[in-house]
Amino acid sequence: MYDPSITQPMRDELTAIGVSELRTPDEVDAVLRDSAGTTLLIVNSVCGCAAGMARPGLRSALQAGRPDRVVSVFAGVDGDATRRARGYFAALPPSSPFFALFKDGRLVHHIPRNRIEGRDAQSLSSDLIAAIASAKVASTSPDSEAVAAPALHLPGHQG
Repeated sequence: MYDPSITQPMRDELTAIGVSELRTPDEVDAVLRDSAGTTLLIVNSVCGCAAGMARPGLRSALQAGRPDRVVSVFAGVDGDATRRARGYFAALPPSSPFFALFKDGRLVHHIPRNRIEGRDAQSLSSDLIAAIASAKVASTSPDSEAVAAPALHLPGHQG
């Protein structure tokens, strides 16, 4: 686990733009389990690509439009919350930073670390803007359906 004095500025960078932190498994479940509308989850990280691309890309994307909820967990800091969040997309390999976009509780888009590294923040922002817009259009279209998320695998929980 990282020293909180090192990670606090990285947390602050997200909370300053309206991202809500999820620090416990219960907080993760309260937001992700069966939530209506759109939710963007960020798995925050201390790595350079999080600082150089992920957080700045998110900041830019949110200026263009916001999902209903924007939340984060912090890998290497809030371990239990991060593990619970990753349970909502357990079929995907863990990575951080990582973006997961949910529509009505179902994963509809994700951007793992290997699609963040080596890109500039504006390119990532464009991808996020397109994904959020698509999910919001899907939420207003009577003929649209969200893509089914992989099964949720949480120890001690049905799901």
